[in-house]
Amino acid sequence: MRHHQHIIVTLVALLGCSAPAPRTSHANETRTDVQHLPIHGLYENGKMDVGPLPQQPTTTVAVAHDEQQLRTWLADPTGPREIWLPEQVFHGDWQIRRAVQLHGMGPGTVLQGSGTDTVLDIEADGALIDNLTIAGTGDRHTHEDSAVKLRGQHNRLTRLFLDRVLFGASLQACHACQLDRLHVIGRDGVAEMRGDGIKLWESHGSTVSHCLVETSRDLVVWYSRHVTLDSNVVRGSRYGSHFMYAHDAIVRNSAVIDNVVGIFVMYSERLLVEGNVLAGARGPAGIGLGFKDSDDVTVRNNWLVGNTAGMYIDQTPRSPDKPLKIADNVIALNNVGLRMHAQPHGVIVTGNDLHENAETAEVDGGGDATTAEWSRNYWSDYAGFDLNHDGTGDVAWQIKRLSTELTDTRPTLKFLHGTAALATLDGVARAVPVLASKLLLSDALPAMQPHKLNQVMP
Repeated sequence: MRHHQHIIVTLVALLGCSAPAPRTSHANETRTDVQHLPIHGLYENGKMDVGPLPQQPTTTVAVAHDEQQLRTWLADPTGPREIWLPEQVFHGDWQIRRAVQLHGMGPGTVLQGSGTDTVLDIEADGALIDNLTIAGTGDRHTHEDSAVKLRGQHNRLTRLFLDRVLFGASLQACHACQLDRLHVIGRDGVAEMRGDGIKLWESHGSTVSHCLVETSRDLVVWYSRHVTLDSNVVRGSRYGSHFMYAHDAIVRNSAVIDNVVGIFVMYSERLLVEGNVLAGARGPAGIGLGFKDSDDVTVRNNWLVGNTAGMYIDQTPRSPDKPLKIADNVIALNNVGLRMHAQPHGVIVTGNDLHENAETAEVDGGGDATTAEWSRNYWSDYAGFDLNHDGTGDVAWQIKRLSTELTDTRPTLKFLHGTAALATLDGVARAVPVLASKLLLSDALPAMQPHKLNQVMP
């Protein structure tokens, strides 16, 4: 049963390493080395293909060479449809009220705000802002001073570097809008006092893809339907992604690393969480993936590694006929693999790898998880046998730990988790079954080998 210890040694090493911070990041927390985790080639050696690049127009276009010319063209309803900006600094705060295309010629094209307001305020349909650096927002949370505020529909932000801003890209009733290859860096200081790196508010059908958000507060999707977050990286923030009343959303193929909380979903239905890496949420409130009062959720093919709690479930689903399906995930090296706020109903857990979590599962309040459906999961501490060689154990895997019952009823004893005292208590309970506590959960068909864990090796 120890064929995969070399894999876990690799995981321990990479999760314990501190990688140097990228030049533009303000993060000073411990950083998780993700080079061996399956993050789809998004983020390698601290780099990602985001932000502005050198480019030139291919045809004769309008080029604004100073602030006055740019301000005049933007204010003119009959002004150029396409405006290019050379690599220089344009000072001031700007408004766009028509479907203009604004292109920068490289990283040196900078909109430098006044430091008192939102830098670029857009209310239009079909606008495109491309290949710029934007800096110099105000400090007002009450006004959500942002690098870009976006309202309307079918607007696009592409290859922007939003440098040391309070709020980054804030979409307010911006439907079918697209954010692609943005690099957002927030302010130094306490995470709660920063603004949101990307915020979608009542912005139905919008997409955020291939974006890098660092040292922000949250990436927020609130009151927005049919939103897709695809192939993004969020590091050093509070919530990697926070969904609230965000029905029919998808979050996939993303790396959410070293945040207070990875992804948290509240009051939402019909969500798909797929193919993400959620790692390094290590603090007292650390959660890789959490759900509260949500229905019809599918969680599959994710890696939840090195968090305080790999997954947290609170009254999800609210209705058992709209189940929470947890399938084909790796849940490894967390303090607690699965933590449930109450006895679960309508939770289906199948085909996952639960490996070397300090506590495999916990149910708050002294409850149990026998009401969930557990099947064909790999449990690293399973000590059973497979005489017919069908790949599943011949006896059920069960959690029956006297120490867990004690710590549930007397939370102060959790201080002793991982000590010889509680390990001895569990050993005595196994040797003298009459002392064994009640059943916490049972998997009647435990897998003998991991389903996905070998993928961690380079």
